[in-house]
Amino acid sequence: MATYYLNIPLKEEDVTKLKIGDIVYVSGDVFTGRSRLQKYVFDEKNQLGFSIENKNVFIHVGPVIVKENGEWDMKSFMPTSSIRFEKWGAKSVQQWDLRMIIGKTTMGQETMNAMQKYKCVHVSPQAVSPNLWLDSLTIQDVHLFEELGSIEASWQLKADKLGPFVVDIDCYGNNLFDGVTEKVEENKRKVFEKIGIPADFSYTKLY
Repeated sequence: MATYYLNIPLKEEDVTKLKIGDIVYVSGDVFTGRSRLQKYVFDEKNQLGFSIENKNVFIHVGPVIVKENGEWDMKSFMPTSSIRFEKWGAKSVQQWDLRMIIGKTTMGQETMNAMQKYKCVHVSPQAVSPNLWLDSLTIQDVHLFEELGSIEASWQLKADKLGPFVVDIDCYGNNLFDGVTEKVEENKRKVFEKIGIPADFSYTKLY
């Protein structure tokens, strides 16, 4: 496992050297979005409406940002679960020329295939701490605020050593969570056997 400090825009050689389990920090211009932004662009066929040139890092996040004394003030920033956006994952990688997606958990096979083809990685936070990254981010602009609302709008941010994030999908088709799932299932079987729970055990339905 290695640690990398990367500058945006990321180059192909920046991401092809990353392996699952590596730790990364990123510096440079990034943009945010969640389901509403991707639906607005990919399903409803609207233009993104702003340039993402040299912004090839996309963050799955709905930051809590309020305007105080005429200035935007970020109160909380916590990447959200990326698997929710699998429907648009491959399209975002290809059409937005992404080299990195930052979000929690993982993504599906279609997005992994696109990441392998176009050389992109997915990284996840090492911890759940909404205030951990505030000092590493500067608000530059916001787009589609009126159309999508504060949480779903695309915030344009400047990152300064934003991280740490762990690489959970590399650009070679490897997924860190595949091994985690297998290990959890193996441990669960051992525990069930030890305490006498049958292998076909199922949880009680509440309704």
